Amino acid sequence: MTVSVENWAEQVRAGDVRAISRAVSAIENRSTEAEEILRQVFPYTGNAYLVGVTGAPGTGKSTLVDRLAGHYRGEKKTVGIIAVDPSSPFTGGAILGDRVRMQGHATDSGIFIRSMATRGYLGGLAQATGDTALLLDAAGKQMILVETVGVGQGEIQIVRLADCTIVVLVPGMGDDVQSLKAGLMEIGDIFVINKSDREGADRFEQQLRGVLGIVPEREGWKPPIVRTIATENKGIDALAHQIELFRAHFDQAQERRAREVAHWKEWLLRLLESRLMERVVGAHMDEAQFDALAADVAARKKDPYAAVNEILARAGIGAKR
Repeated sequence: MTVSVENWAEQVRAGDVRAISRAVSAIENRSTEAEEILRQVFPYTGNAYLVGVTGAPGTGKSTLVDRLAGHYRGEKKTVGIIAVDPSSPFTGGAILGDRVRMQGHATDSGIFIRSMATRGYLGGLAQATGDTALLLDAAGKQMILVETVGVGQGEIQIVRLADCTIVVLVPGMGDDVQSLKAGLMEIGDIFVINKSDREGADRFEQQLRGVLGIVPEREGWKPPIVRTIATENKGIDALAHQIELFRAHFDQAQERRAREVAHWKEWLLRLLESRLMERVVGAHMDEAQFDALAADVAARKKDPYAAVNEILARAGIGAKR
C-alpha cells in the first residue's frame, strides 16, 4: 500500500469532497487504486443507512429524493445521493451528468451528489454503485439515497443493496394496474404514491392496498403507503417517519443480523462473478475472439453451451458435467 493511497483514504474518511470525487471516479474506471482505497476504508463502514428509491420513469423520483435529502439536512444529518442514470451509448458515462435536477444542494457541504452510469448492468445498478455507497459510508454520510434509472422489473436488483427500498408510483399514467407488474411489489418496503393530487389518486390507492393485501409480510412488516406531492414538499415528513419505523423494526438484533448476512452473501457472489469474468474471459480471450464466438452462436454454428465450455477450456477450467 503506497503512502499516497493511504493518505487518499484518510482524506475520504475525513469527508474531503475532492478526495471522495476522485475515489468514485477511480471506482467507476475500475482502477487498481479503487480497491486499495475501499479495503482501507471498509473497517469504518456500517454506520450509514441506505435507502433505495425505485419506480417507473416519470414518477418524480428525483424530486422526491431531493426533498427527502432536504428533510435530513434539516435534521442536521449528512447525506449522500447516488443517482443511477442511463449510460451514454458513446462514452459509457451517465447521460444526466452530476444531477442537474438537484442543484439546490450544490453548495451544501453536508450533501455529496453523484450521478453514475448503469454501464449496461442488468437491473440498473453497476457494481460501482455498491462500492460508492461503501465509500460514502466511510466518509461519514449518515443517510445514503440511491435513485435508480427507472427501467421496470430489472430494478429489483436494488433490494440487494439497500437497507430500505421505496417504490414510487403515480396515478393516472394510463395503466392503473401498473403496480401489479411484478417484482416491484415484492421488494418494496414502503410504497409512495407521488403526485397524489392527480385525479384518480384515491382509486389508485385503493387498488394498491388490495394488491399489497395479498403480498406476504416480511418478518412482521407490512409495507405502508405514503401519499406525497414532492414538488410541493408534501408528505415528505410522513415518508421519513415511515423509513424510521422500518429501520427500528429491523434493528432487532436477530432480524438485522439475518438481513446483513443475506446482503453480504449476495455482495460476495456478485464480486466473485465479476472477478471470475475478468480472469476467465479477460485473461484468456480478447474482445475480438469473444465477438467471433458470439457470432458463431448467432449464426447457429455453435450452441451457447459449447461456446461457454470452450471459454472455460481456454482458462483451464473443466466443463461442468
